[in-house]
Amino acid sequence: MNKKLAAALSGGAVLVFTLSGCSSDDNSDKVNAWAKKVCDQVQPQLQKIANANAAIQQQTADNSKPADVQKTDSVAFQQISQAYKALGVAVDSAGAPPVDGGETTQKEAVKELNASSAAYANLQKKVDALDTKDQAKFADGLKGIADELNKISTSGDDALKKLQSGEVGTAMAKQKGCQKPTASVPPNTASSKSASPSASPSKKP
Repeated sequence: MNKKLAAALSGGAVLVFTLSGCSSDDNSDKVNAWAKKVCDQVQPQLQKIANANAAIQQQTADNSKPADVQKTDSVAFQQISQAYKALGVAVDSAGAPPVDGGETTQKEAVKELNASSAAYANLQKKVDALDTKDQAKFADGLKGIADELNKISTSGDDALKKLQSGEVGTAMAKQKGCQKPTASVPPNTASSKSASPSASPSKKP
């Protein structure tokens, strides 16, 4: 029932700041300092997003109760929305990166992060409004939400990709805080009975 939603998430719905660690040493001290300022604030939010995604993926068994799926997805979307909002604040508070066009790149990235936060908040409202008493209608509702999730993941990454390119991207890739964390899901986040041991966020190379 929830598999399409989990697939949409693992397909790359959250690509923000999943940088690799490879980099060169050609960055200026100012750019490195800017990257550290951002990435130190980013890591807790990336962890929150990874955990929320993992919780949804664990709630994918065919025998999962609609009410359990609804609760898990609602909490996860709320967490992701809050995390994106905090990421926007982190990039905004760091100021413009000290590179050509840095101010424009920063503003566009903040705008994109805030838009993603609003989109996930909207998904939470839609999940909360689903009818859990009618399993067929509930499944159809989840399919619609998964489709919207795919749209979010494909329509809003341009500014973030630009922020993570060139000299700034290289500097950010050096920072451990901007690299993709391993998901850690508390026992009370998802039903252990319906959790699939093989369900985990896909890792991009």
